[in-house]
Amino acid sequence: MSKAKILFIFQEITPYLPESALSQMGRYLPQGIQDAGNEIRTFMPKFGAINERRNQLHEVIRLSGMNLVIDDSDHPLIIKVASIQAARMQVYFIDNEDYFERKFTTVDENGEEYSDNDERAVFFARGVLETVKKLRWTPDIIHCHGWMTSMVPLYVKRAYKDDPFFMNSKIVYSVYDDGFQKNFNGNFHQKSITKGVTTEDMSLVSDSPSFAELSKFAISYSDAVIKGSPEIVDGIVDFARSAGKPVLDFQTPEDYIAAYNKFYEDILG
Repeated sequence: MSKAKILFIFQEITPYLPESALSQMGRYLPQGIQDAGNEIRTFMPKFGAINERRNQLHEVIRLSGMNLVIDDSDHPLIIKVASIQAARMQVYFIDNEDYFERKFTTVDENGEEYSDNDERAVFFARGVLETVKKLRWTPDIIHCHGWMTSMVPLYVKRAYKDDPFFMNSKIVYSVYDDGFQKNFNGNFHQKSITKGVTTEDMSLVSDSPSFAELSKFAISYSDAVIKGSPEIVDGIVDFARSAGKPVLDFQTPEDYIAAYNKFYEDILG
């Protein structure tokens, strides 16, 4: 593949969060794709569980300061950055006191899922895309990993469809076995709507979606799908295939960088 620009959006990346299949993908996939000669940018949420001092995060003042309106409330967007020296890779963090100050990720100390995880996903998706615009960087491929990235495909294909930064970007959505247990609380449509996104656009998902519904919604607005875990909730991958989306089956750690690079090449034609 000739040099391409790949935007990676991850729910988890190690060493900032504990090792998991998803967080290890966040650490090693961008490095491998960069080492193959491509240009990358990498984003994740700045969960409160991340130790800013130990990981040497610092705020990027020129990128911060925007307010995002969700359900008629303003939420300041703060951008931080850190470097993984061994990988020669920067990671950008989307932060906000209302959504990411708490000392856990998507569940509390008792394992209960946060009631505002839907709003957090909306804020994260919009925050990443607005920050990429401020970076004046046009991705060829946007690769989303984890359910908290599930709103990115909708916003790229609807809210930013005429934006020169994203209008030609191809979206790859990786589905993992990281599903949440409780449906979102409700009023998801209203929380998700922004300029360029209509109630009709939201009609492909319920107002209180399950993990499977949300995954299918993200797939509907994506150009291709990757099975990120060996076992996925029944019906999600079949839905992608029935919708005519190119699907890459699960790849082992030994093979995924080469396989993903080839998949990107095929998508870009």
